Amino acid sequence: ERGPVAAASPGPTVGLKPMHGKPSPSSQPRTAHADRFLDVEIRAQPDDVTCGPTSLHAVYNFLGHGQSLENLIGEIRSLKDGGTLAAFLGIDALGKGFSARIYSYDLKVFDPSWTELSGDALTGKLREQLQFKKGKKFRIGSEAYLRFLELGGEIAFDDLTPELLDQAFDAGLPILTGLSATYLYGTPREYTDRHNKAHEDDLRGGPVGHFVVLCGRHGGLVRVADPFYDNPMSHGHFYDVPVQRLIRAILLGVITFDANLLVLSPDELP
Repeated sequence: ERGPVAAASPGPTVGLKPMHGKPSPSSQPRTAHADRFLDVEIRAQPDDVTCGPTSLHAVYNFLGHGQSLENLIGEIRSLKDGGTLAAFLGIDALGKGFSARIYSYDLKVFDPSWTELSGDALTGKLREQLQFKKGKKFRIGSEAYLRFLELGGEIAFDDLTPELLDQAFDAGLPILTGLSATYLYGTPREYTDRHNKAHEDDLRGGPVGHFVVLCGRHGGLVRVADPFYDNPMSHGHFYDVPVQRLIRAILLGVITFDANLLVLSPDELP
């Protein structure tokens, strides 16, 4: 995942002003601003591998669930080689009483013929598939999806279009997404040396995954809240990205495993 972080203060917003989303029943109503983007606040990720919990923390705060970032990082399961999975983030949200839906575009885990299956049938397919595919990370990811479904999470396979993003935004809900930071940022691939330090290296490097929060769409632009403060897109946490470039970055996230959207709600999801 992308890091490290050199600053913890929020950066300037680029473009139009935000709007406020639907608060949870336990949260205090917010004062309305303009009518463009959801008013998501995001902190800087503490290190190279905590963009997932930091993005989830921003969504929780927006939905009225207060929790310290440090405690949340300790609760989220991480992978041995660093980072986490959207399913682990969804599992945490389900455990806190939120509704959760993952839109997945990961053909390594989900076959296209499964897109119309019920939750029970999808669970059966994931279990059967584990009899034939033995990779460790594949197994961890599959078991995470199984736990997500067991806890009541939904997995959907709708085409990734601007209109799909709008469904969440129109309901006042931000979207947590995994994507390819290498593609989104247009930066060289990264190489991790024997001291576990990451360096840009166009020859030895590999693509880097990342989690961000999407705050709304206005025309052809999507507002991104990025926990990586020193990102090359802006002088701070917020920037606007052409929607088609964002969609490509999400789909290319499959190279680093997560190519999906995670939508949470304190109520039933639309």
